[in-house]
Amino acid sequence: MEQTYQYAWIIPFLPLPVPMLIGLGLLLFPTATKSLRRMWAFQSVLLLSIVMIFSMNLSIQQINSSSVYQYVWSWIINNDFSLEFGYLIDPLTSIMSILITTVGILVLIYSDNYMSHDHGYLRFFAYMSFFSTSMLGLVTSSNLIQIYIFWELVGMCSYLLIGFWFTRPVAAKACQKAFVTNRVGDFGLLLGILGFYWVTGSFEFRDLFQIFNNLISNNEVNFLFVTLCAVLLFAGAIAKSAQFPLHVWLPDAMEGPTPISALIHAATMVAAGIFLVARLMPLFIVIPHIMNFISLIGIITVFLGATLALAQKDIKRGLAYSTMSQLGYMMLALGMGSYRSALFHLITHAYSKALLFLGSGSVIHSMETLVGYCPKKSQNMVLMGGLTKHVPITKNSFLLGTLSLCGIPPLACFWSKDEILNDSWLYSPIFAIIAWSTAGLTAFYMCRIYLLTFEGHLNVHFQNYSGKRNTPLYSISLWGKEGSKISNKNSCLLTLLKMNKNGRPSFFSNRVYKIDENVRNTTPPFLSIPNFGNTKTSLYPYESDNTMLFPILILIIFTLFVGFLGIPLNQDVDILTKWLTPSINLLHKNSDNSIDWYEFCKDAFFSVSIASFGIFIAFFLYKPVYSSFQNLDLINSFFKMGPRRNFYDKIKNAIYDWSYNRGYIDAFYGTFLIVGTRQFAEFTHFFDRRIIDGIPNGVGLISFFVAEVIKSVGGGRISSYLFFYFSYVSIFLVIYYFLNL
Repeated sequence: MEQTYQYAWIIPFLPLPVPMLIGLGLLLFPTATKSLRRMWAFQSVLLLSIVMIFSMNLSIQQINSSSVYQYVWSWIINNDFSLEFGYLIDPLTSIMSILITTVGILVLIYSDNYMSHDHGYLRFFAYMSFFSTSMLGLVTSSNLIQIYIFWELVGMCSYLLIGFWFTRPVAAKACQKAFVTNRVGDFGLLLGILGFYWVTGSFEFRDLFQIFNNLISNNEVNFLFVTLCAVLLFAGAIAKSAQFPLHVWLPDAMEGPTPISALIHAATMVAAGIFLVARLMPLFIVIPHIMNFISLIGIITVFLGATLALAQKDIKRGLAYSTMSQLGYMMLALGMGSYRSALFHLITHAYSKALLFLGSGSVIHSMETLVGYCPKKSQNMVLMGGLTKHVPITKNSFLLGTLSLCGIPPLACFWSKDEILNDSWLYSPIFAIIAWSTAGLTAFYMCRIYLLTFEGHLNVHFQNYSGKRNTPLYSISLWGKEGSKISNKNSCLLTLLKMNKNGRPSFFSNRVYKIDENVRNTTPPFLSIPNFGNTKTSLYPYESDNTMLFPILILIIFTLFVGFLGIPLNQDVDILTKWLTPSINLLHKNSDNSIDWYEFCKDAFFSVSIASFGIFIAFFLYKPVYSSFQNLDLINSFFKMGPRRNFYDKIKNAIYDWSYNRGYIDAFYGTFLIVGTRQFAEFTHFFDRRIIDGIPNGVGLISFFVAEVIKSVGGGRISSYLFFYFSYVSIFLVIYYFLNL
């Protein structure tokens, strides 16, 4: 066992050869590297699979022995300063490693087909492998300096992948927004790291926790200063995990390819903030008020993310706000001290949300291959509908992911979310009411996404896809300008892409993006099975290929069964608690997790009832039994007269505007931060150029003009000089005389 731990340092470095070899091959042998590009996908999956097996082996050993292993070696030693590098293997590391590798492998397999059309295929897999290296390095780090280094590398990979299609202005703006927003949190993280080093003199977690706890117990620290440092550390987690108020980058990050959304912005990178808070929990838990602050940010994010998801029309942005809300649940649990519940929900949500994102990618992929269907609308749920009989596997998988996120037993997220909801009652009744209400909102907007996407009637005659003819639509499309009104039923024809020789529309506009149109037809995916998936273009959507469906089917298994890890096998302990025993003991928690099944069933009944109510409302409004508009008319008829209708309209419009306009937070930042900063910069530029530089420049200019005047007066004649001299003396004497009268 000891020998296994000694080789754990290779975990973050195994995926690294792929981006290195791809870069070297493109530099030295570009033609051969591009012609063998499918080989790199296989190597990426193979190396990450080795990491997954190694991580699982370490986890099994930890479950059996409840051990923690750390190995460090000195890097810089100078007088009193010592900087060490190393790796730490504990339950938190093993959980994150398994999560990163399992989801990463499935996303890589999925991406082989999803990105097969793209000229950036090799670049995509290079970025993905480097991201895996960075994320694995982050979770195995043994000190704050290492975490910060890999933290920045993860952010760089996110920037590159969000802006993968950088020739699209909207994608370029999205990656810049993500970069700038995360820099705010990362700067706070760096200041917090330096602050705690100044207090404790160490970056290593074990030494840092021990020294700081001794200082706290002896009352030898300034509580105001260490609280400020803790808030700065937490700022890094706020930005990375899209917590309020630094959440604004996550919806725009959906500009990247859908596999990126599934891996980075749903399952792994956004979980880095949760990981950081969990890793530093022994530090935060002894600082007054910081735990309350963490839980406050968490509950605000929970409610805000749910309300902003209500009116989204883009399927990926709706899922992005859902991710934001669920990350808020995890942060709330950490702030309440529910370490186990937070990590449990981290696991269950990662697999369920990855399933939903890959399902949405399958839908987008199917919509884009319709003959005559505008790709600009391929992510707009309002233009979908009626997909049930055309993409049954995708539909059923998306339904399972939806029900899991709604908290319906026995699916994965039910078990973890129910724990957080129950713990919230013990922490704060106000927080509990908000958390339980948001559970109902989650069920509503997730069922809304499902119903708009898959239910209804199919209509592909260049109109609104779900059959609502001649209905004005304000589309939120990642492919075009937001808020553009589409009233002409044939407006899609104006933006149709150029067909290739087989009649298949390209994925992007041929005018701007160069796509190898023959790649998908000539080179099969490396895991292709003949006739499993349909690759022909038709007038109707069709199911995705096998390399896209295989990861979805595996994620269905995770969504169905991973929640059972948290179910107590007996009255004393469950698998998850036993797995987390070293970390829980470190947090001064009791590892015993006895359960009262009567209380559990009673609490579960209430949580499922709230989720069922949200599902019922969504079905009532969006299930096309009669028509969504007829159902809305039933509601409107109740408010059809007098002030009730005006009040109803105001409430409905206010909720819609709040959600559609992202809570006006982006507008606030744009007005008061971006525009304000630019105006302040213009003012300081004017002040510096006209005032600071203007004074000495003005003195020099005046001196120049005086010298020119004096120069023109002189003529070189002594008589003229004597005349001016006596004139000046005479004037001076006259003035002196009158002043002395």
